Order: sequence, then C-alpha cells, then structure tokens
Amino acid sequence: MDRLRALEVFVAVVARGGFARAADALDTSPANVTRYVAELEAHLGTRLLHRTSRRVSLTEAGEAYYERARTILDEVAEAEAAATASASGARGRLRINAPLVFGARHLAPLWPRFMALHPEVELDIALTDRIVDLVEEGYDLGIRISRGGSQHYVSRKLATSHNVICASPDYIARHGTPGTPADLARHRCVVYGYAPEPETWTFLGADGAEVRVRVGIRLRTNSGDTARAVALAGEAITWQPDFLIGDDIRAGTLVPLLPGWRLPDIDILALYPSRRHLSAKVRLMVDFLADAFHGPLHRWEAAG
Repeated sequence: MDRLRALEVFVAVVARGGFARAADALDTSPANVTRYVAELEAHLGTRLLHRTSRRVSLTEAGEAYYERARTILDEVAEAEAAATASASGARGRLRINAPLVFGARHLAPLWPRFMALHPEVELDIALTDRIVDLVEEGYDLGIRISRGGSQHYVSRKLATSHNVICASPDYIARHGTPGTPADLARHRCVVYGYAPEPETWTFLGADGAEVRVRVGIRLRTNSGDTARAVALAGEAITWQPDFLIGDDIRAGTLVPLLPGWRLPDIDILALYPSRRHLSAKVRLMVDFLADAFHGPLHRWEAAG
C-alpha cells in the first residue's frame, strides 16, 4: 500500500463528502478510492469512516486521524514547495491562534488581502483569549499581546500598543477625577481577569519610577469589550490598549486620566514554535502582518 497516497485519498473522501466525489477530484475510479480506504483501515486496525448509502462520516478514531493526516499532507506540500519553488509557491493549511478582540478588529480585515495574494494557502483561524500551547494544540503561528515576550517560542514584534487609563465624561462629572494613582483605591474600576495581578495597577511616573496601587473594584471581566462598554456607560474607570479604545479617545466618549503617569506599553507579537522549521507559509504570514501593521491603514494611537 502506498501510505502517502492512502492518506491523500482518505483526506479527499472526508473533504469532498463521499467516495465518488473524491474519485473525481483525484482523477481516479471510485473502486480505487474504496480500495485505498479499506487498506488504510486494515493497516491501522480500526474503522475511520461510517458509511451509509447517502453519506460518509468520521468515527472518533477517524476524526483524530484526519487532522493528523491533513497536517502530514500539508508538510509534504511545504517540503515540495521549498525544494522546487520560491516562497511564493507556499501552500497548505496555516493554523493561527489570536486574541479574540484584536483578532476580530485588526486581523480579520487583513485575511482577504492575504488570501488574494496566496491562493494556495488555506487559513484556519482560531480566536480565543485563553493562552494556548501552540505545539500541543497544533498551531503554526500565534499572535500574542504581551509585555514580556515569550521564553518558549520564537517571536517577532509586529506593533506596539499603549495602555490608557480612562473614563467617560459622565463618570468624571459624577465621581470626580483621580489626581494620583493612589486615588484609584477610592474609585470604581474595571479589572481585567487575565492580568497577572488584576487588582493591582502599575504606573510609570515622568522619571520612570514605578508605582503599584490597589484599585477599587466595580467589575471583573476577561473581556476588553465588556470593560470598554462599562466605561462608556459611565459606571467605572478602566485601562485598555489603544487598539481597542483609540477611536473612543479621539471622539471624546472616553477621557484619558492621570496626566504625567503612564501604564507600561504592550507589544503585538507573532510567535511560532522554535523547534519547528519556519515554513514558507509561516514566513509569508509573519512578513505580511509586519508590513500591514507598519502601514498607514493601521494607526490606532489614542493621541499624538
């Protein structure tokens, strides 16, 4: 049995939803497709597909095998592309993990441009604020928002975002303006649940000195959009990156607080597993994102 061909046939059956359609796509006969799948199942000693007269579906073992088989075929395609063509010949599936809000607001508009430039690359985008293990969960690339970079992955900085402490004019009218970071203990604040110390905010003075303060808490959340909504409604003070609230600051619906003090900046990073070869498709995507975020269409600064 040609095991690589059997993988190709099996993946085609699943992707096309049937043996006949897979045979058409592979320019072979349905009998050959059936034979390859049967031989593969016999070799593995397990059934991969449920077959009925109308459709095929994956068994539990088949679901796990299908994902691995697609990855293997993608890597074979990458190896062939690297050996026979330039980076412009990249192809196969590219799995990317990114934060939810940043991914929806600032990455989603970029995907159509990348797809038009590289039609042979299939994008598989997962948005979550949970920190995932790229290797364990099978991602080729991760986008992270971080102050400290990464000890486990190779990283490239795509952009920098400034954190801004702010409140709505209505909140300020009702509760006053904090004059120093210490005043935040007497105010109503939204704290971010994924921060290392949600209740403690760190400020840098004009001389670079660091001040840490415990703030009064009105709401805890792991969602930047939720924090923004509560602040816009006049219920609390929040700090958020300017890629999320830059438009609100410019519009005056949120007002920066504590002039003379600033929050540490955060970097937008592209991460990929250091133990894996940097494939053409990953290299293309990282270069594409770096160029995009240094261009004139992606300026989210709240001021300046």
